[in-house]
Amino acid sequence: MSSDAPPPLSGPDLAAGIPLADLPDGEPVLGHAHGQAVIVVRRGETVFATGAQCTHYGGPLALGLVVGDTIRCPWHHACFSLRTGEAIGAPALNPITSFQVLRDAGRVRVGSERTAPAPRRPASPPGSIVILGSGAAGAAATETLRHEGYTGPIKLVGEEPPVDRPNLSKDYLAGNAPEEWIPLRDEAFYRTIDVELVTGDAARALDLGAKTVTLESGRRLEYDRLLYATGAEPVRLPLPGADRPEVYVLRTYADSRAIIAAAEKGRRAVVVGASFIGLEVAASLRARGVEVDVVAPEAVPLARVVGDEVGGFVRGLHEAQGVRFHLGRKPASIEAGAVAVDDGSSLPCDFVVMGVGVRPRVALAEAAGLPIDRGVVVDEQLRAAPGVFAAGDVARYPDPRSGQAVRVEHWVVAERMGQAAARNMLGAERPYRDVPFFWSAHYDTTLAYVGHAESWDRIEIRGSLEQRDALVAYRAGGRVAAVVTLGRDRAGLEAEAAMERGDEAALEAIVRA
Repeated sequence: MSSDAPPPLSGPDLAAGIPLADLPDGEPVLGHAHGQAVIVVRRGETVFATGAQCTHYGGPLALGLVVGDTIRCPWHHACFSLRTGEAIGAPALNPITSFQVLRDAGRVRVGSERTAPAPRRPASPPGSIVILGSGAAGAAATETLRHEGYTGPIKLVGEEPPVDRPNLSKDYLAGNAPEEWIPLRDEAFYRTIDVELVTGDAARALDLGAKTVTLESGRRLEYDRLLYATGAEPVRLPLPGADRPEVYVLRTYADSRAIIAAAEKGRRAVVVGASFIGLEVAASLRARGVEVDVVAPEAVPLARVVGDEVGGFVRGLHEAQGVRFHLGRKPASIEAGAVAVDDGSSLPCDFVVMGVGVRPRVALAEAAGLPIDRGVVVDEQLRAAPGVFAAGDVARYPDPRSGQAVRVEHWVVAERMGQAAARNMLGAERPYRDVPFFWSAHYDTTLAYVGHAESWDRIEIRGSLEQRDALVAYRAGGRVAAVVTLGRDRAGLEAEAAMERGDEAALEAIVRA
């Protein structure tokens, strides 16, 4: 859900002031000042004041987690500086307001808005930068470069201007989000920050020696630093009829609009694949009154990612809304008006959506000689080769918690990798150590996932899935590798922070609470 509506004003008048003694260390206190909702946070002897609403989807920062001199949103884990209001961790891109704090005789009060800090200046900036891919990683990297004070030429090459991709399968597809929520940035924004956005002219060759990218038009782009952030593309199963016009995949804004158009005309759909994207599509189509059948080879939806019990719970959410599952089955062919299933049955439908996974777009990188292993291989600074970095769905990076190379297909991860890569392109030389996070919405229930568990030895469930109040811990080798929460946003934030610190004792306390 996204919203631009300000939260209602409540709590004390912080412009008039409150006693310093009323501010517990490290816990936000919600109030208002100058007609705005404001939080104040004390850290030792320092007091900060900022806006109370996350700039991503409007989450309540008063319910967030303070880590050092930052605050994290409980909904989707965006991170802001308490000192400046800067958005320093995705998915938020815009800052929150920062206010002056005045102190007198044991009281603190919120003064006027503070001006944004001046951009930093990199010590040895590259001459020019090219970013291949305008998705989450590429868009976040572009803005970070400018925010970090880089003033040189930037060319952002992609198939479309950046959009809020998670919304394409959720509220927007369901009909609950207006068009204006979907674009993250438009061409006018990039002109404002002096970035050339190149769409409709894809890259067809990368020359690492010459440091050039050649586009389909023949245009050559020179670079000193390159970010390879081409993302992944949806898989289309190689079966008869998969290329029919009523068969859709979902990745781009245009894909989502095409499915909406099909749903406005057709009343029955078959979703192939019980992946997160497939099930989110199913939920959104049900919100539009479309009958939905889901065909998938697994016995339990999502079991490979979240286990049988959570997967079964999600299946129940969908069945309660009228979704029909055909599990342990595969489509044999797609025909006019029906999907033939491998058990000999036929599912009538007006259109089909395939949600069977994605594959990283590595062809350009492989042809150029970049290291490939089920993705573009990068080091801990996200570097694939001298002067070349990779981020997002396409990048396989060393995970500091597991000690293994992983490739993670999450929106927030892609954005944070883009931000980290941008800073390292400017010479920061910082290892990427962010803990993966994603969320998935199914009707009125949202699962939040922190960490990364490709496999596990044991799953522990605290609380009740049915009551939407639960924490699920995935253990590998006795250690908590990942956590799923329902209705326990604070615990998810605390688990993320403990994983970042490597504080296993604190993580154990959280999952056992």
